[in-house]
Amino acid sequence: MGLAAFQSPGRFFKGNIHTHSNRSDGALTPDFVCRAYAEKGYDFLCLSDHFLERYGYPVVDTEPFRGEGFTTILGAELHAPENSQKEPWHILACGLPGDFAPLGEGERGEDIARRAALAGAFVGIAHPQWSSLSIEDGRALAGIAHAVEIYNTGCDIETVRGDGTALLDALLNEGHRLTGYAADDAHFKIDDMFGGWMMVKAEANTPDALLDAMKRGHFYSSRGPEIEDIAIEGETLRVRSSPVSSACIVGRGSRAAFRGAAGMTEADLPLERFLGDWCRVMVVDAAGRQAWSNPIFP
Repeated sequence: MGLAAFQSPGRFFKGNIHTHSNRSDGALTPDFVCRAYAEKGYDFLCLSDHFLERYGYPVVDTEPFRGEGFTTILGAELHAPENSQKEPWHILACGLPGDFAPLGEGERGEDIARRAALAGAFVGIAHPQWSSLSIEDGRALAGIAHAVEIYNTGCDIETVRGDGTALLDALLNEGHRLTGYAADDAHFKIDDMFGGWMMVKAEANTPDALLDAMKRGHFYSSRGPEIEDIAIEGETLRVRSSPVSSACIVGRGSRAAFRGAAGMTEADLPLERFLGDWCRVMVVDAAGRQAWSNPIFP
């Protein structure tokens, strides 16, 4: 997972897979949203409007808005009854067919998530901290979803509940192998756009190649810093990045390793405490913006 993004062939493509338009509760039209990301230098976008009856169960066709160096992936934010808070599930499905069927009678969150995965989607557990999801909620989707949304810009701005790493780590502790992605969840009503994204390592900037790479865990996520390489040499993990102020590994319980220096671009971190288990790498720049690797199993 985490190492594969730096060992696999291809190059990194920047994209966001959780965004809304006026086809659900966003402010702007789909074409304007796609153009905004293309002009900001993104390579791909998944427009994930709310898949609800009141919006007509939209899987918005964004193919007309593709252009040179910019592609789109069809998707939606799925909803079904009900999580531990007695509220509807929010499940991100990136890579849906345009004719994906509405919620069926008696379908629960696990059911629609499974149906989306079988239809070819990359499935994510959206904004778990914002939803106050429990570990039981995570377990319900852990064998179906590919990933946990570990950062959500909109939730961070509006509620300071944008960090979803706690649920990912709890599931990793139980042996579930999920990845973690960042997204902005932009609705374009406040300044919630362009604040979190994925860097996907693929051989081509096409929907099929990107989705395959996402499902394999060939990506890292960021709010700003670039992770250029992560490699393991013996019992040492080396991370190279754009200039950052700190680099750390976190794992089960309180296990952690840290290096810090202003403008640092390389750090060697000891792996002894993580061998035979899992860990994640994070770097933080001078502005406090993070980048996250996917889980590594040294």
